[in-house]
Amino acid sequence: MKITATIITFNEAKNIRAACESVAWADEIVVVDSESSDETCEIARDCGARVIARAWPGFAAQKQFAADAATHDWIFSLDADERVSPQLLNSIESLRAKNLSSADGYRIARRTFYMNRWIRGGGWYPDHQLRLYDRRRGRWQGAHVHESVKIETNARIEKLQGDILHYS
Repeated sequence: MKITATIITFNEAKNIRAACESVAWADEIVVVDSESSDETCEIARDCGARVIARAWPGFAAQKQFAADAATHDWIFSLDADERVSPQLLNSIESLRAKNLSSADGYRIARRTFYMNRWIRGGGWYPDHQLRLYDRRRGRWQGAHVHESVKIETNARIEKLQGDILHYS
C-alpha cells in the first residue's frame, strides 16, 4: 500500500517542517501552497516534499487538487498545524506492512490543543476525521470551511488507533 501525504499551506513556515517530518514515512509528500510570502515552500522542499503553487480556491478544492496531484491512490491528508501521533504511525505502518486494506477509508481521532492545552470536552475529542482514504472511492467536499472527504455509499470505512494532534 503506497501512500501520498498531502498538506495545503499558506505562510506556514513555522509549522511545515514539523508537519513534513510527521509524515516522512509516506511514499510521497505533496504540498500545495497558496502563494506564501514566507519560506514555507523552501522548507517543504528541504523536507523532500513536491511543492505545487496554486492560488487559493477554498479548503475543499485545494485539498482535492492535492489529492489529484498525488502519485498514489491512497491519500493521507494532514493540515500544516497537525502531527501524526506515535500510536497512529504504528497503525498506519501495520496497514502498510500487510500491503492490503480491508477498508476504502479510515477515520482517525483528532486531538486539538489550544494554547498547548488539550481540549477534552465539548465534543472536541475524539472528533474523528476521514483522513486516510482511497481517492478512487472518495473526494473532498465542502464550502469555505468544514471540508470533509465524501466516500462512495457502498465504501467501507474503519477507524485507526492513534490520534492526529492538532495544534490550533
